Amino acid sequence: MRHGKKVNHLSRKKGHRRSLLSNMACSLIEHKSINTTLAKAKALRVYVEPLLTKSKTDSTHSRRTVFSYLQDKGAVAELFREVAPKIASRNGGYTRIIRTGYRLGDNAEMCMIELVDFNEVYTKETKTKTTRRSRRGGKKTTSTETLVEDAVVEESAVESAEEPAAEAAEEPATEVAEEPAAEAAKEVATEAQESEVEADQSSKEESKEDDTSSDEDKKEA
Repeated sequence: MRHGKKVNHLSRKKGHRRSLLSNMACSLIEHKSINTTLAKAKALRVYVEPLLTKSKTDSTHSRRTVFSYLQDKGAVAELFREVAPKIASRNGGYTRIIRTGYRLGDNAEMCMIELVDFNEVYTKETKTKTTRRSRRGGKKTTSTETLVEDAVVEESAVESAEEPAAEAAEEPATEVAEEPAAEAAKEVATEAQESEVEADQSSKEESKEDDTSSDEDKKEA
């Protein structure tokens, strides 16, 4: 009878079981989440979490101790460089097991084991909504920051009010300046037309005088 023996041997001998858990731990550190059976995931959690705790102290002794379990330099480097800084503020419970159903064929219960701090869906920070409440009848406490903000808002409002006024003042001025120029141009054009008309009339009168003089000469002759 195996009363009180809580270790799951996973139907393997000691060497095979240790190699299995070592390889699964390296895959978990590299990919941050893996799919496996529920029994293996529970055994892996007991195996890998002490190594994650050991990685919080980055020393030669800690690296050699972790390497003796993982036997993979790349996994050790990944653990101490990327994983350890993220789990530094967490006191245990670095992994999460999520059940995903049963496997076809042998109906083994499947799950996904992942590192908690690398799940962007669950660790997404939610923004808390803050509502402003006004106290009636109470004294208003104003800080220097609020005064500065009010002054900036007032200055922007004054500038925005001055811009349309300046534009409105420029438009009549330009119109007033354009009107005399237009009138002067019209006067010049009318004067030119009048002078042309007078020249035509004088030329006609001269031609008439020439005709009359020629007729008189003919009569005398």
